[in-house]
Amino acid sequence: MPEKLPLVIDFKKVDKDDILLVGGKGANLGEMTKAGFPVPPGFVVTSASYWKFLADNHLRTKISELLKSLDVRKSDELARVSRQIKEMIVHSPIPEEVSQKIIKSYLELGNNALVAVRSSATAEDLPDASFAGQQDSFLNVVGESNVVDFVRKAWASLFNPRAIFYREQKNFDHFKVGIAVPVQKMIQSEVSGVMFTINPVSQDKSSVVIEAIFGLGEMIVQGAVTPDHYEVLKRNLEIVKKSVNRQTKIMIKTIKDHAAGNEVKSLPAWKQTTQKLQDKYIVEVAKLGMDLYQHYFFPQDVEWALEKGKIYIIQTRPITTLDNKIYSEESGKIATKGLTKILSGEPASPGLVSGPVRLIKSVKEIHNVKPGDILVMEMTSPDFVPAMRKAVAVVTDQGGQTSHAAIVSRELGVVCVVGTQIATKKLKSGSIVTVNGVSGEVFAGGISNKPITQYSNKPITQSEEISEKIKFDTLKTATKVYVNLAEPELAEKIAAENVDGIGLLRAEFMIAQIGVHPKKFIQDKKTHEFVAALKTDLTKFVEAFYPRPVVYRATDFRTNEYRNLKGGDRFEPIEPNPMLGFRGASRYITDSEVFELELKAIREVREKFPNLHLMIPFVRNVNELKEVKKIVYGTGLRRNQNFQFWMMAELPVNVILIDDFIDVGIDGISIGTNDLTMLTLGTDRDNETVAKAYDELNSAVLWSLERLITTATKRGVTSSICGQAPSIYPELVEKLVKWGITSVSIAPDRINPTRKLVYEAERKNLCH
Repeated sequence: MPEKLPLVIDFKKVDKDDILLVGGKGANLGEMTKAGFPVPPGFVVTSASYWKFLADNHLRTKISELLKSLDVRKSDELARVSRQIKEMIVHSPIPEEVSQKIIKSYLELGNNALVAVRSSATAEDLPDASFAGQQDSFLNVVGESNVVDFVRKAWASLFNPRAIFYREQKNFDHFKVGIAVPVQKMIQSEVSGVMFTINPVSQDKSSVVIEAIFGLGEMIVQGAVTPDHYEVLKRNLEIVKKSVNRQTKIMIKTIKDHAAGNEVKSLPAWKQTTQKLQDKYIVEVAKLGMDLYQHYFFPQDVEWALEKGKIYIIQTRPITTLDNKIYSEESGKIATKGLTKILSGEPASPGLVSGPVRLIKSVKEIHNVKPGDILVMEMTSPDFVPAMRKAVAVVTDQGGQTSHAAIVSRELGVVCVVGTQIATKKLKSGSIVTVNGVSGEVFAGGISNKPITQYSNKPITQSEEISEKIKFDTLKTATKVYVNLAEPELAEKIAAENVDGIGLLRAEFMIAQIGVHPKKFIQDKKTHEFVAALKTDLTKFVEAFYPRPVVYRATDFRTNEYRNLKGGDRFEPIEPNPMLGFRGASRYITDSEVFELELKAIREVREKFPNLHLMIPFVRNVNELKEVKKIVYGTGLRRNQNFQFWMMAELPVNVILIDDFIDVGIDGISIGTNDLTMLTLGTDRDNETVAKAYDELNSAVLWSLERLITTATKRGVTSSICGQAPSIYPELVEKLVKWGITSVSIAPDRINPTRKLVYEAERKNLCH
């Protein structure tokens, strides 16, 4: 970008590194346009225009005065101040330089072009900010004066009540958050929808999931209709699933008084049950999804539209709701055996929970929702999120796997079933129900509120459930039960569980939230900002768990993942196989400057909380471990009784030469079964063509586990396991305990079941 920031810029001139100027939407639209994807043309009114508008109209001071004494907890007062600020903005003149550039760019799209005017907040130095859904967007805008006017309305929406409330709650400076406005030529969608490049519920990577409706796509996100659902196998583009759902309403463009707008109309009866997208277009959309996955090297959530026989990509964003939880459909059937099914819909967020129904008809009633409720409503919107945070499950009449209810539920880890059609009529507030988010079913009556697991073989009665929970809360085992964590906001909640510490604190999520490549911080001479952001997140974990140990695994981004960060493409090579490329210990030696930023944050956190320890991933040879250890010692972090230095054991060389690695001087090993299994068996679990060979119970893998654990025990080094194997295979836990493992580190939803398995394994081992 030039030194003077542009006020308006074409999609073709921006990419994913320009988020602060054009917002996330604009950056992705530019990135896809440059890469040759079929993106409707458009331009972005940049955040520089917004800041100029505020300055020229002296609005900062006026807005600050209105916000100064605002109590956002008083909804009436919040609404009044929001209304005053927005009126102030929409009645202030746009600088002529800005308006002329908007008009010029609009006219280049064609005579009286219909456009979408979308909002995209930008934020500097706010690594944990997420502004999705807080601002307004406008469809089918026509005419240069209208476009200018709607840009101003988009700016005003930065001060919507929920946006003000969010920033106040997060203690964000209202004037460090800007807004860019992408203006994009409208596609008059005959059919539109959303696509996930992996299954967002089961997380199966072998297929693409597509949802489709007639008309404009707003109704699919709102959950106002239940879309068709298609699944396509990646390996041969075979359509393996089709669910055609009735659609009674359609949103279309209308012209009234020579102005364009949107109208929701009834569909004729003959069309309501028709398949929305023909098979040839289903395959074409799937192909585009696979291409986007390859371009971004990360699973994508894609908006698409069909107009006059051509597929367009309207937007794409990374899927942010992936985790390592595995839910068994068969175990769900066992757990609900004996219960009466009363509803079914689309599974949208996995898990199995019971609780009282809380029927909500409007946002005015969300204060009635209590922690542990099953939230039931026709559909959700961003205003319902506070209630969704309290609920253990969400059930809706309308919507599909890509509706607001589904996406937010997955982000919050809340069980969700959508598209039941009759939940609000069938369910009554106060009644106890069980929701199965894997099968999409709702049952009368309750069972134990725990995730679907593979070891349970009978429903648990209420008295058994209470005694079981008391036992879990007090049960102690010689083998430590640690937890794998990455999300700072979960630290306090998980720390309250019967858990002995964090055995794997992943750095990658925290770095991704910061959003900028560490080397860009170095280049911009802003390393203090990176260290401060990382330190803030680390402190949340160690403070919540103090004095229990927290083992931080240093960054193990692969190059394709690092490239997704701002500035990443300038610092990261493109590798044919990133899994075996520039990662782990070798990266710390080559880029010691970056590694030292992590170590600085650790050292500063340890000044107050000495329960933070360090683990080094992906160590290819003994010399690498020696060199990394020198760097760690050089920053003042030295092994002692209060600071442990661990190594991940996840490569066959770690198994074969385990004694040599221990000789270097380490306090513990943590076995990563995922990579160890792939590298031992020479298979990629993410590649559906060879994934069937991936087996963590293969005899070669079990031999490796036994060798690592028994050698560590003999050498006086602690041993842990942090891969997903113990969470999936309870029979493995017995072997681990028998071999003498010091601790197991598992997903948060497996704490209590794993504690029970460890307890039973220890008791059995003593008997023998």
